[in-house]
Amino acid sequence: MLECDRQSPTFKSIIGRHTLSSSSVAHPLTASGAKVLSGTCRVPGDKSISHRSLLLSGLALGVTRISGLLEGEDVLATAAAMAALGVPMRRLEDGTWEVSGVGVGGLRSPDRALDMGNSGTGARLLMGLLTSHDLTATLIGDKSLSSRPMNRVLTPLGRMGLKVLAAPGGRLPLTLKGAAMPLPLTYELPVASAQVKSAILLAGLNTPGRTTVIEPEATRDHTEHMLRHFGVQVEVTPSGDGNLIALEGQQELIAADISVPGDPSSAAFLAAAALIVPGSDLTIENVLISPSRTGFFTTVREMGADVSYLNERQCQGEPVADIRVRHSALKGVTVPAARAASMIDEYPILSVLAAYAEGTTRMEGLKELRVKESDRLAVMAAGLMSCGADVEELAEGLIVRGRSKTGANGVGLAGTGPIQTHLDHRIAMSFLILGLGAEGPVTVDDGTVIATSFPNFVPLMRTLGAQIDDKEAA
Repeated sequence: MLECDRQSPTFKSIIGRHTLSSSSVAHPLTASGAKVLSGTCRVPGDKSISHRSLLLSGLALGVTRISGLLEGEDVLATAAAMAALGVPMRRLEDGTWEVSGVGVGGLRSPDRALDMGNSGTGARLLMGLLTSHDLTATLIGDKSLSSRPMNRVLTPLGRMGLKVLAAPGGRLPLTLKGAAMPLPLTYELPVASAQVKSAILLAGLNTPGRTTVIEPEATRDHTEHMLRHFGVQVEVTPSGDGNLIALEGQQELIAADISVPGDPSSAAFLAAAALIVPGSDLTIENVLISPSRTGFFTTVREMGADVSYLNERQCQGEPVADIRVRHSALKGVTVPAARAASMIDEYPILSVLAAYAEGTTRMEGLKELRVKESDRLAVMAAGLMSCGADVEELAEGLIVRGRSKTGANGVGLAGTGPIQTHLDHRIAMSFLILGLGAEGPVTVDDGTVIATSFPNFVPLMRTLGAQIDDKEAA
């Protein structure tokens, strides 16, 4: 068993980044028209898989080595929380993380509040783990996370034995007491949600008996894949448009090394940039292309995008490929509501592409975007309109009517700023991408929030040919 290196300078410097972010000063960024974007690159590790790799390796017997872990603010919050719960881990000089699992049921009460920063995924999945451990923990977060509802997770977990000792309005800060004798549960999700499904399955790991989740629509299945990777038997049975997922509790997890593939949500921003900047040709290597995550690439192909999957292969049961994207003339489409689960995080950047497309793009079934890091429907609609786009905000969607081909750059979208990001990393990146093709520069009010999921976004974009300045446009 490794010694816990939570006090080592390397560990403290990496983990400390997410606690420093909440007090950091806003840092405006401005994107200006790019000539050509070209090259071959990689995006950071997938955020969903990174969270799950830390949570499950913490319960596995033995040492798990994780390469390619996303070292964004959200994932670092999960790492810090697991360390506080008694899981020894360290980061090696080559960027590999070593996690010494404490076994199913081995977590202990933390001696401080668990600061989840801006991470809704980390917070909700961690609640699942805590449910079947006899301990007490308080979860806190930043202003954005503290405004987001948690009852959709707390309700089923409460039926398994989780006690909520303090939860103003079902939001963080939350003080939770795990069950000494957790109860197995069969739960039908009212709305398809990978986070709720995963939280229940994680709670079931230390719960005697059979835990079952019935999802009305298929959602991302990274938890199921990773549980199998650690030796857990998980049953997945098709049920209508969704699945019935079940596991027997108190199975042992066995340490197994993990290589985290590139995040398709992060790759979407680079792909969008290549699509709107004439002459661009980018190849993004080693990207996760799970069908539950590639709705964005399906949609842009329908819009006329030149997108190719190269060198397709498998990585721990997950499909991976290199993605080549070339500048394309896009047309508006109607995105089926059923596709939302496979691209929910990509709608902000898709709405930017819709503004550059010919015709109307209609996006519906997006109620969940109201309770993300920001109200993404309202924020995107306001920002796009300020850039000259024709946008109609619906109760659960957006309609974007692409600009006619006028103006020096062929689209007629104006520069503007500062766009209010509302502490939302995807809003900030979306409008910086918009600025690469607009007639004038586009400024976002705070670029520091991008570190939540894509810490090297700005330097990478500059390497590929983008002009993004560390200042507000004059």
